[in-house]
Amino acid sequence: MNYQNPQHYPYYQGIPPRPIPPPKTRLSPDVILLLIVGGIILLCGAGALTGTGSKKAQPTPAAVAPTNAGNTSEAKPAATTSVPPAPGLNTPVRDGKFEFVVTDVQSGMKTLGTNPYLQKTAQGSYTIVSITVRNTSKVPYGFSPSDQYVFDTQNRKFGNDSTAAINLQADTSLYADINPGNSITAQVAFDLPADAEPDHIVLHDSMFSGGVTVSLR
Repeated sequence: MNYQNPQHYPYYQGIPPRPIPPPKTRLSPDVILLLIVGGIILLCGAGALTGTGSKKAQPTPAAVAPTNAGNTSEAKPAATTSVPPAPGLNTPVRDGKFEFVVTDVQSGMKTLGTNPYLQKTAQGSYTIVSITVRNTSKVPYGFSPSDQYVFDTQNRKFGNDSTAAINLQADTSLYADINPGNSITAQVAFDLPADAEPDHIVLHDSMFSGGVTVSLR
C-alpha cells in the first residue's frame, strides 16, 4: 500500500481531506456573442429612454406677446401710391430729342379730303390729333407719324393712317426732318371704331424710345 498519498487516507496524521473543486464550465463562442449583443441592446434602450425623458423634462417657453398689442394708436396705415394724371392739351412734354405739344383733338369724321383721287373714307371714324413738334437736340432729327399711337377708353391701341393724313398736311403726313431748335405742326389721323372714344396718345421721337403719354380727354 502507498502510504505517501494522504488523499487516500483522509485522517492520516490528523489532516482533513481537501475538497475537490467542481469542473470549470466553458462558454461557447455563440453564447458569448449573444451576451455581448444583448448587452449592447440593453444599453441603447436605456440611452433612448434617458434622452426621451430629458426632452420631456424641458419646460415649454412661454409665448412672448408683442409689445404694441392692443395699442391701435401706434398702428400705421398702409402706404398708398397714386399715379399722377397724364398731362393734357397745350402742355409741353418731352421724349428723346423732341418736345411735343398736343394742341387739338377732333373725332367722328368719316371722310378726309375733297380730292377724289386722294380722298379717304374711314373704316370707323377718324380722330385727328394736332401736334407741335420741336427738336431740342443739337443735330437734325426726323419726325414720323407712324411712331405715334392713340389708345381708347378700352385701352385698345391704334396706329395712324398716313394716306388719309395726306389730305390734311401732305408735307408732314409721312415724315418730316427737323433741324435743331426748329418746330413743325402735324395732324396725325387715326381710324377708330365708330363707337370708340380716344383716351390718350403716346408720343415717341422714334420707334425705339420709351414714349410720353398725353391725355386726350
